[in-house]
Amino acid sequence: MAHYDCTTRLIRITVEPQYLEDESNPDDSYFVWAYTIVIENTGKEVVQLKNRHWVITDALGRVHEVQGPGVVGEQPILNPGDSFEYTSGTPLSTTTGIMAGSYQMETNLGEKFDVQIPAFSLDCPYAVHKVH
Repeated sequence: MAHYDCTTRLIRITVEPQYLEDESNPDDSYFVWAYTIVIENTGKEVVQLKNRHWVITDALGRVHEVQGPGVVGEQPILNPGDSFEYTSGTPLSTTTGIMAGSYQMETNLGEKFDVQIPAFSLDCPYAVHKVH
């Protein structure tokens, strides 16, 4: 299974997407993916995830943005060495797409900064791939 990762300001984000065949319905152009994200605080300061911002692009170039507080109803606090893992998902009307985004973090001193979520590919296993 593919995984993607990047580190911003000692906050490491790892993503593993997975196509959900049982929840998808190709005849209705409905394709669903789950993605598991691990957020690791490899730094020395306490941080809290305050907000998320996603940019989801399907194979036709249609863009859907999602913004809001926390992830899966939580705003986790990460002490140095802590990690937080969650799984969420997204549907598309095409067999492929891409997601990328950022988390807004806040230190225990009130400093806010953005952490990049690596761009990751959403690929249906039986999709026809074209090289551009």
